[in-house]
Amino acid sequence: MITARALPGARMGLWAALVTSALLAVACAPSSPKLAPDGGVERGIASWYGPGFHGRQTASGERYDMHALTAAHPTLPFGTEVEVTNLDNGRKVRVRVNDRGPFLKNRVIDLSRAAAEAIGMIGPGTARVQIATRGAAPVEPVRYAVQAGAFQDLARAEELAARLCPRFPAVEVRSDGSWHRVRLGEFPHWELADDLRRRLRREGVAAVVVALR
Repeated sequence: MITARALPGARMGLWAALVTSALLAVACAPSSPKLAPDGGVERGIASWYGPGFHGRQTASGERYDMHALTAAHPTLPFGTEVEVTNLDNGRKVRVRVNDRGPFLKNRVIDLSRAAAEAIGMIGPGTARVQIATRGAAPVEPVRYAVQAGAFQDLARAEELAARLCPRFPAVEVRSDGSWHRVRLGEFPHWELADDLRRRLRREGVAAVVVALR
């Protein structure tokens, strides 16, 4: 193996120039293009999520069903249809985006358990995939809010609302007869509500973003 220490004078200067050029080429190389609802292709690593999330509310407001063909994507509007191809075995599945994620840097999409089974990635847990949009999304839910807690005891809900009210916007308690939910704000975009959710999380409040129907 040749090292920089072994190269004298001009040869070392040439070595350094070649290394610098290579590093610049890597740094300036275009990243994989981001998907758009009306078309585009992206490659990367897919993962899947299942039993631990089954029945929980997704970012779109739907309940996660691990037996449905759905997926989480960082940017595509909810309702976008995406075709996912496992590059290792050629198997394909079409899913509907209804959640946000994945949240690991090298992942491009999180599939439901059913979708992961369809392309043969349950065992490995991840797969190299190509994803392509196949349909424009319907209109997203009009507004989002942040839910800071849900209680069957009204007094506990009102106590939390009173604690949050001086520092956070539009705190209210919504009751349906069985549950009393503490909600904050009303936002036109999921990302804005998620900013508030993260602020609350830093203060120890286990908040979630909910879609207002």
